[in-house]
Amino acid sequence: MSRISRLERRFGRFAIQNLTLFIIAGQAVLYVANLLPQGVALDRVVLDPALVMRGQVWRLFTFLFTPPAIDWIWAVFYFALLHHFGSTLEHYWGAFRYNVYILTGYLANVVAAFAGSAILGGQIAEALGDAPLKLASMPATNEFFYMSLFLAFARLFPDFIINLFFILPVRIKWLAALAWIGYALALVQGDWMVRMLVLATVANYLLFFGPQHARDLRQGRRRRSFQAKARRATSQVRHTCVVCGLSSETSPKTLFRYCSKCAGQQCYCPEHIHRHEHVTAGASGAL
Repeated sequence: MSRISRLERRFGRFAIQNLTLFIIAGQAVLYVANLLPQGVALDRVVLDPALVMRGQVWRLFTFLFTPPAIDWIWAVFYFALLHHFGSTLEHYWGAFRYNVYILTGYLANVVAAFAGSAILGGQIAEALGDAPLKLASMPATNEFFYMSLFLAFARLFPDFIINLFFILPVRIKWLAALAWIGYALALVQGDWMVRMLVLATVANYLLFFGPQHARDLRQGRRRRSFQAKARRATSQVRHTCVVCGLSSETSPKTLFRYCSKCAGQQCYCPEHIHRHEHVTAGASGAL
C-alpha cells in the first residue's frame, strides 16, 4: 500500500468535498468586491512575505482566493476551466488525494514565496551595502499554483480538447507542452520570485507524477532496445533466389517467397516462384 493510501485510510474522513467550488466562490467574491467603488483592493490580499512578517498574516490564506486581473468574460471562462480541471481531478483521484495535491501545492508556493523574497532582499541589501538580511516586498501570484492543476489534468487527460477563443480546437497536451516551455524560459529570464514559484509548481507536480514519468522512461528505453534488436535481427536475414541469384540486398523491395513443394528452404523471386523445377531431396539446387 502506498504512503498516500495509508494516509487516506487514516485521515480520509477529514477531506473537503468539492474543494474547487470553495476556491472559485472565494475568488468570485473578491473579483466582484474589487469592482465595487469602495471594494476590496487585491493588493491587500495577495501573498507578500515582507508584509506577512509585519503582521499581515491573513495574506498566507487570502492569496489562494486572489482572482485573475482580467475582464469579466475571460474571468467566467477562467472559472469554468478551473472548475472543470479541479472537479475532474477530484473525481479521478478522490477527495482526499485531491486535497493533498492542493495542500502540497499551497505549502510549496508559500515556502517558495518566502525564499524568493529572501533572495531578492539579499540582492537589494548587497546592492545598498546593508548587512542585515531583509525580505523584499514582492507580491507572489497564485497563477503558478493553479497552473499545477492544469498540468495534472493534461497529464491524466492529454487528448482533452479546448476550443481556443471558442473556435480553434487544440488538444490540451500541446498547451501543456507550451506551458513547460514557458516554465523553462521563466527559470532563465524571470526574477527569483518567479523562479521559486515555478520550482514549487514543478515540485508539486513531480511529487505526484514523477514515478509515472520514471516508469515511462524505463519502458521507453526497453521498447527502443527491443526495436533495435529486432531491426538488427531482421537486417541479418538475406533472401536469394536460387534460380537468378536476385537477393534482398540488391533489391530490398522485392517480395521473396519459399516453395513448400521443394525440399529444404528454397527461396525464389516473384518471377521464378511459379517457374522453376522443384528441388527434391538430395538435389543440390533448382534447374
